[in-house]
Amino acid sequence: AMEAALGNNPTVKLYKERIEAAKAVMNTQLGAMLPNLSNTVRQSRQTYFLGTVGLSPFVTQPFSIFDARVNASQNLFSMSLMDRWRASREALHASEWEAEVTKFDTMAEVGMLYTEVLRAEAVVKAKEANVALFGELTAMVRSRRGGGMGTGLDTARAESQLENERQHLAMARAEVERFKLNLLNTLGVGYEAKLTLTDDLKKSVPVIPSAQDATTLALSSRAEVKAQRQRMKSADLALRSTTNERLPSLVAQGDYGLIGNRMHNTAETYNMALMLSVPIFDGGQREGRISESRSLAQQEVFKMAVIHNRVRMEVQEAVVTLASAQDQVEIAKRGLASALSEQELARERFTVLSSASNFELTNALFSLARARDNAIEALYRLNASRIHLARAMGELEKL
Repeated sequence: AMEAALGNNPTVKLYKERIEAAKAVMNTQLGAMLPNLSNTVRQSRQTYFLGTVGLSPFVTQPFSIFDARVNASQNLFSMSLMDRWRASREALHASEWEAEVTKFDTMAEVGMLYTEVLRAEAVVKAKEANVALFGELTAMVRSRRGGGMGTGLDTARAESQLENERQHLAMARAEVERFKLNLLNTLGVGYEAKLTLTDDLKKSVPVIPSAQDATTLALSSRAEVKAQRQRMKSADLALRSTTNERLPSLVAQGDYGLIGNRMHNTAETYNMALMLSVPIFDGGQREGRISESRSLAQQEVFKMAVIHNRVRMEVQEAVVTLASAQDQVEIAKRGLASALSEQELARERFTVLSSASNFELTNALFSLARARDNAIEALYRLNASRIHLARAMGELEKL
């Protein structure tokens, strides 16, 4: 299911497309350092004003000009452009890691929805078992009433409890379909698809890592941390690029072409130049951009601290939750075993003793239903905690 989502989920596709946009930005910045070549061809018909003779303007006779020219320019030295290209390259790497973040978020979301469907299906099975048990109770109460050992109140109570369980079963079946629709939406496939889940809720987990080991691993492998490192590098290079605008830059320019009255009557001309640009004063605009870039770089440092704190918190919480869920599963197992024993004893007492009320058996059935719900919820929490810990450690692919 996770693999299917990575190929179809539109959010994953969106972030993959952002990588292409970042590549285009990098190529644009690289192009600013490469030769710029253009060509023009012009055929014109014109006159010139030569001045005024007496009170009359004197204009030449119309004549033609043909000009075909190739223009070239090359940035020979500009630290600002080089750093700007490096910054765009780091921004590309950041986009790639952001796509990885989206990938892992989608995998975790699919895993959680998958687990919720499994829980809903387990609830349906439990409710079906409850309906069967309360159906047996209702049949027994009716039989006892027919034999003169029960009352109409006992029968009405049993029938009411049976209908209550049937309603819970109908609600549980609707929840299965609702969670399946949510899973289909996240998978990015059509809602008409029929899902059959082949996995099961795990009943145990391997050795739970220590919080310190899990945190160390998360800080070294989480895509969010790697993406933020790239953003910090990009911001530092952007600051360097802006600061290096203070340095001189050197550009080579030239053109070569044919000029004359007609295409067949032309002469070769050319122009070559080296242009050294020395920044002196631009009204303080450059210093303003430098201050802005410095602030943006510092903001990325603070964002890294926020991400580190969030990763540590997520790992600590996931480890604690998983350990607690493991304990809850063991407690739920013992509780379900006790509820089954209580139900068997109450059924035997109700069957053997003609004077026994159905209260004990009803209470036992309710205890059994509650124990089943507790067991299902404990298993769900265990599996959800496994997913949370894997996501927090950046190891969803190893789940």
